[in-house]
Amino acid sequence: MIYVISDLHGYSLEKFKKLLEKAEFSDDDFLYILGDVIDRNGDGGVEMLCWLLEQPNVQLILGNHEAMLLSCEFVFDEITDESIEKIDAKGLSILSTYMRNGGDVTLKHLKELSSESLADILDYLRDAPIYEALTVGENDFILVHAGFDNFKADKKLSEYSINDLIWARPKLTDNYFEDIITVFGHTPTLYYGKEYDGKIIKTKTWIDIDVGAARGNEPILLRLDDFKEYRL
Repeated sequence: MIYVISDLHGYSLEKFKKLLEKAEFSDDDFLYILGDVIDRNGDGGVEMLCWLLEQPNVQLILGNHEAMLLSCEFVFDEITDESIEKIDAKGLSILSTYMRNGGDVTLKHLKELSSESLADILDYLRDAPIYEALTVGENDFILVHAGFDNFKADKKLSEYSINDLIWARPKLTDNYFEDIITVFGHTPTLYYGKEYDGKIIKTKTWIDIDVGAARGNEPILLRLDDFKEYRL
């Protein structure tokens, strides 16, 4: 069975494991997390990242929050005159933006890790894919963090920029591929109307699975084989 979930934003690892147990997730199954496991709540997702390093059947797809963290990795450098000179106005602006978006809690807990563990996490995030294309049963899927900016049906996936895939804000009326279901998060479904708060949205060509865990809603685990939803 293939499962997807998105935008956990510091969600408790203990509760997340209970959710997997509820779905009877096993070593024979595979889970894709569609970005943004970090920032905003709890320990900022650091325990989740450490757990992910050890999971052969769980894959994180890069989200905009992981990308922001990577753009700020200079904060982990040893403080020297040379490293201070490298932190220019642009770097400070990037760091400030990240902190305003909930990165402070993640940076705090990452700094508590050993240098080896920190390096492993940063390497893992650098290697995270931007999208995944797969077939489950009779359906073809593209899994991506945010959907598509500058979408064209005849455009190759390799032709999209990273920003197109991690910062997109689709409209309810947007259509993607007619014969492929695009699954993404990033935009909390509440943004489309109060009636969608805490619920997955399914349109003709895409599914938004960010149900607002960042603001306290329970995340939903979606099984792609039969579209069954699981939540605590």
